[in-house]
Amino acid sequence: QVQLVESGGGLVQAGGSLRLSCAASGRTLSMYSMGWFRLAPGKERELVAAINWSGGRTQYADSVKGRFTIARDNAKNTVSLQMSSLKSEDTAVYYCAADQDRFVLNTRPRDYDYWGQGTQVTVSS
Repeated sequence: QVQLVESGGGLVQAGGSLRLSCAASGRTLSMYSMGWFRLAPGKERELVAAINWSGGRTQYADSVKGRFTIARDNAKNTVSLQMSSLKSEDTAVYYCAADQDRFVLNTRPRDYDYWGQGTQVTVSS
């Protein structure tokens, strides 16, 4: 089991930046691929970004490419999501998730085994 706690959400103006962090405990984070998902009003939960166990492979939703960066620090047992050039459509609850398959970057929420409680990101226009 691994416990995940997100932080860093808040209210930001369009065009601004936020950095989300996910802190893990209970297990070594390097044992997992990690993903950031978001759930916006009226929409399905979607993958924003994913990163494999070593950080050597990443994947992003087309809507955030060039604006968001996922990174991990296994020594600190953390995963981050740096968000820039934020748009109103980025408003959502953002979730950190862990996938026991640390070699494959899955994209479906059902493929992830552990979830944080989420952190709200609100972008004002």
